[in-house]
Amino acid sequence: MTRETILLVEDEHDIRELLKFHLERENLSVNAVENGEDALAAVKTSSPSLILLDLMLPGIDGLEVCRRLKAQPETRDIPIIMLTAKDSEADIVSGLEMGAADYVCKPFSPRVLMARIHAVLRRPTTDVAAENDGPAITIGPLTVDPGRHKVEIKGKEIPLTYTEFRILRMLVESPGRAFSRQQIVDQVRGESYSVTERIVDVQMVSLRKKLGSLGDWIETVRGVGYRFREA
Repeated sequence: MTRETILLVEDEHDIRELLKFHLERENLSVNAVENGEDALAAVKTSSPSLILLDLMLPGIDGLEVCRRLKAQPETRDIPIIMLTAKDSEADIVSGLEMGAADYVCKPFSPRVLMARIHAVLRRPTTDVAAENDGPAITIGPLTVDPGRHKVEIKGKEIPLTYTEFRILRMLVESPGRAFSRQQIVDQVRGESYSVTERIVDVQMVSLRKKLGSLGDWIETVRGVGYRFREA
């Protein structure tokens, strides 16, 4: 049976060795590097099953490594778990928006980290074709077109991030239905996705702002979550 391969990107020697020890104890094959340049080179040589990526790296930082990998068709489907001392919402949201599968903040429990890794490795590969399937949805002046991955208000395109688009699509497909924050997380990122409810709120603030005068069509349902107003 082929062992799963983890590309470990961590510049601190002691942490790198500790992580390598725990990963190998889980019967995972580990390729450990200490900077972003080496990480990008390693991926070109051999595609790992998962990348465990520290964000605070010398030279090319972890967010830039993530951005470059997700921008390339041959590497964009490799799951990335961000490992970081940063715990600000902005840093976490930035990584998730680039396509990271999960994040773990330092200091961390090795047992929790290993559980997160196995959970990500068990996830099915995203079916991009199915994601982009379905007819355009029009509610009042708003049109959400999954096929073209485009949102327009009165014919003017509104640029949204990947996650913002998926949240909006979820809401407009069932206008009037209230979704909990956890339901939104499960639908947008997959079940057991490790993200705080507060980050869902941050996404909603950004989405409402981009929708302008239609922003208040996304209604907060106190004690539940969010819904899209029925036309």
